[in-house]
Amino acid sequence: MTFNEMIQSSKPVLVDFSAEWCGPCKMMAPILKDVKKEIGETAAIIKVDVDKNPVAAQQFQIQGVPTLILFKEGKLLWRQSGVVPKAGLVEVIKKYAS
Repeated sequence: MTFNEMIQSSKPVLVDFSAEWCGPCKMMAPILKDVKKEIGETAAIIKVDVDKNPVAAQQFQIQGVPTLILFKEGKLLWRQSGVVPKAGLVEVIKKYAS
């Protein structure tokens, strides 16, 4: 499945644009794991390495990592750069999941 097919999902898809060398990205990994535990099948979470996927990074004008973008049916619903706390992410996902 391609990236563009994944973000067309009828349930929210949280995309974590990150990079291997990025310190804050490493801090996001356990947060996203906890978010996934809490939201279960409500939404998908996918990680995109900007160095390995420059086309996706350019398509969404990713300037800094981590950048988190929430999609649903191909529409960009929410976007934030930097480390986002678990509670904030869960709230955003639940808002758009219903």
